[in-house]
Order: sequence, then C-alpha cells, then structure tokens
Amino acid sequence: MAERTRVLIAVLIAVIVILLGIVLYAFVIKPTINGYVVQGQNEGLEFAVVSIMQRAAPPTCQTVPLFYNNQTINVISVECLQQSQ
Repeated sequence: MAERTRVLIAVLIAVIVILLGIVLYAFVIKPTINGYVVQGQNEGLEFAVVSIMQRAAPPTCQTVPLFYNNQTINVISVECLQQSQ
C-alpha cells in the first residue's frame, strides 16, 4: 500500500510539473515570442513607409510604384508636383 501511495504521489507531482510548464509557456514564453514577432513586423512596416516617403519626397521626387495583387499605383509627393509647375 505504501508503494502504491508513493507511485501515486510521483504521478501527481509529474502532472503538476507538466501543467506548470504549460501555464508558463502559455502566459510567459509565448507572449514574449509573439511580442518579438509583432515588433519586427512594425519595424519592417516603418522601414517600408519611410523608404517610400524618402523616394517620393523632394529633392529626389521619384515616382514610387506600389503593387498589390493586380493593381499598381504610382506615388509622388504633392510638393514635387507643385514645384514642376
């Protein structure tokens, strides 16, 4: 009977440790990883927008083609259009 109780306690401790690991992953590790991913996405988006703005704005005044699916639009700064008139 004592051996059976020890085995039961060992199994319960193992289950508790596994559950604590799952809770730790769900509430600490996973949000941290997702936070890094979102931060990287935001930095990439910011870099893309700044690159487009730098190319389209004075003094370069280049048209910047933007593609999405089957659509293309050309972006240029309004200041560049006003300067050319």
